[in-house]
Amino acid sequence: MAPAEPLLFYRVDRETSTAAPCVAGSGAAPALRRQTGFERREPDGSQPLRLAFQLAFVLLNLWIGARFYLFVRHFETGGQTLRVPRPPGVEGWLPIAGLMNLKYTLLTGDIPAVHPAALVLLVAFLAISLVARKAFCSWLCPVGTLSEWLWQGGEALFGRTFAPPRWLDVALRSLKYVLLGLFAYAVASMPVEALRAFVESPYGLIADVKMLNFFRFLGTTAAIVIGVLLLISVIVKNAWCRYLCPYGALVGLAALASPVRIRREPDACIDCAKCARACPSRLPVDRLTAVRSAECTACLLCVDVCPAKGALALTATGRRVVPAWALAATIAIVFVGLVASARLTGHWHTPVPDSVYFELVPRANQFAHP
Repeated sequence: MAPAEPLLFYRVDRETSTAAPCVAGSGAAPALRRQTGFERREPDGSQPLRLAFQLAFVLLNLWIGARFYLFVRHFETGGQTLRVPRPPGVEGWLPIAGLMNLKYTLLTGDIPAVHPAALVLLVAFLAISLVARKAFCSWLCPVGTLSEWLWQGGEALFGRTFAPPRWLDVALRSLKYVLLGLFAYAVASMPVEALRAFVESPYGLIADVKMLNFFRFLGTTAAIVIGVLLLISVIVKNAWCRYLCPYGALVGLAALASPVRIRREPDACIDCAKCARACPSRLPVDRLTAVRSAECTACLLCVDVCPAKGALALTATGRRVVPAWALAATIAIVFVGLVASARLTGHWHTPVPDSVYFELVPRANQFAHP
């Protein structure tokens, strides 16, 4: 009788993603699965599409920032410079005003006249999280985009990024939820009349101007803190987003209710662990069947690097695969739809007379938080 053919497995090196053959019973560590019927997948095109969204939103925010600066300068100089309309999109940088207006709207049924765009944009980003996970952070947020470019640059420069020990990483990740809790508690403890009085106070009316002035007239301490955060972001993936961003914590909690998630098919997976190494959130994608974590940003980097057809995909309820173009279309439809609706219904612009801006803007730094 002919000897039985030895059962051939592959031992996968998780650092180099190479596979070396070994024979069962030979004493070598067995592979995680038999390499049978492996079919290489085609690129899904998700990353060029995501980059296009990131660049578009960065350019949009730069345009908003430039127009808002010209708007402020007009009132600072007593009308001696070009008068441009105030871009309501600047209120996307006022998340606390958005939270206040959201509570006011939920309790009264009315949309506040002051900073309504802050409310609309907050709702838009939460809605995106409900239908497309935490995609706001990796597809739209300019701070998230800058953070990603920084660690990618660091990876190109040093050949790798660095990660704190797991116990420290978990402790640091809790910081953004602590910050979110503090902001949420402050807003929740304010009665309706106090909310309205705050946003209609001199400080509230020009909160956007004070935000601009913070960066225009950056103090030494603030400059050092920002410099340190930028440096850390070069060597640690998404340091700000992962550890300190309360906005990211909020949309991440909303994303837990999303029916969309990354799903791994164990029978098709070849255990190369490329997905886990590519994940900016350091999630163990290679060991999960479905990624339910609030840290998942639907960046699709894990799907993009997966070499095995059918092993990894973004799916909706019922395991229906959601292609990258469908995710992008969902994000665009929700964002553009809510902003367009706000514009059409008159809930986008803040109707503050120029006379008020002429009085308040030049004295912006005199107004303290009430």
